[in-house]
Amino acid sequence: MATTLDDLRALQTAEAISDSIWARVIKWDQFAKDTVGKQLARAADSIGANIAESYGRFHYGQKIEFLYYARGSLFETKYWLNRVLKRNLMPTDEAQKYGKELTGLAIGSNQFVKDLKVQRQDNSAPSRTMREKQAEYITELMPEISDDLFSSKELAWLESLSPTNLSLSQSLNHFPQGGTK
Repeated sequence: MATTLDDLRALQTAEAISDSIWARVIKWDQFAKDTVGKQLARAADSIGANIAESYGRFHYGQKIEFLYYARGSLFETKYWLNRVLKRNLMPTDEAQKYGKELTGLAIGSNQFVKDLKVQRQDNSAPSRTMREKQAEYITELMPEISDDLFSSKELAWLESLSPTNLSLSQSLNHFPQGGTK
């Protein structure tokens, strides 16, 4: 795992994507910048900002929470890239390149969350405090929640150019607070 924020590969990737999008957007005409460009640039910037904030948090739950915020920003960036492509503001091959980069970042984010969960387990030392017996919870009726931030369907959608490959209900099923399966 990275020892400093600047060594964090996910952040480096997010910064590269964000800076590349910025360099592209500032060349657009004023209307395109105001309507789509600013939204795209903000969404892309937010991916890295949330990864950085995750890194700066002390508690593992907070770290993971901010990675989920980064996940939302990644999906928002993909949404705006679809709008950019539909409005002919960027060539298809360039949009595909961003889609692949976002997919790589999503895969890296999945691994980052898994690493954090392993660290949390490894660092949980036995406590010297007295505790009551833990209650038993029946979880058989609860839907299975994935450890991954991004499902394989979502990764495929990120790399695609069409927003119709992933329905809203499919996406919500992946979220812990989302719909039922």
